[in-house]
Amino acid sequence: MHTLASTPVAEGLFQAADDGPHLIGTRCASCGSHYFPKSLSCRNPQCRDKQVADVLLSRQGILYSYTVQAYQPPGLFRMDDWSPYAIGMVELPEGLRVMGMLTGIANADIRIGMAMELVLEPLYRDAQGQAVLTYKFRPAAAAGGAR
Repeated sequence: MHTLASTPVAEGLFQAADDGPHLIGTRCASCGSHYFPKSLSCRNPQCRDKQVADVLLSRQGILYSYTVQAYQPPGLFRMDDWSPYAIGMVELPEGLRVMGMLTGIANADIRIGMAMELVLEPLYRDAQGQAVLTYKFRPAAAAGGAR
């Protein structure tokens, strides 16, 4: 979780709650559309109000799609101990599909349709030695509870 010895990779993406970490999104007060990352206004072309408010998104979803990142990204992307990793698109109950790194499972064992849950993990350590946290998705069974 987010501790004094850690910092988020970007402010406003996620927060810890009593039941675990959540992504921070927005929801339109008029049409109910959800967005992640947060949006300044509703982007639904049929919506007339456009007013959004911050919401905590569901922690669990279903793996919709994935790919394995087999080459090291350029210098803007920083990761300690780089090795090929999976990136998944997880469909949340709010109707959003969110991309994030996958963790807690071998790349060969990943299956579309798996129940996934949100976790926070270090991506790298900054110059001060603080862990820089990012959100990832892991199989829900890894935490003892499948959906």
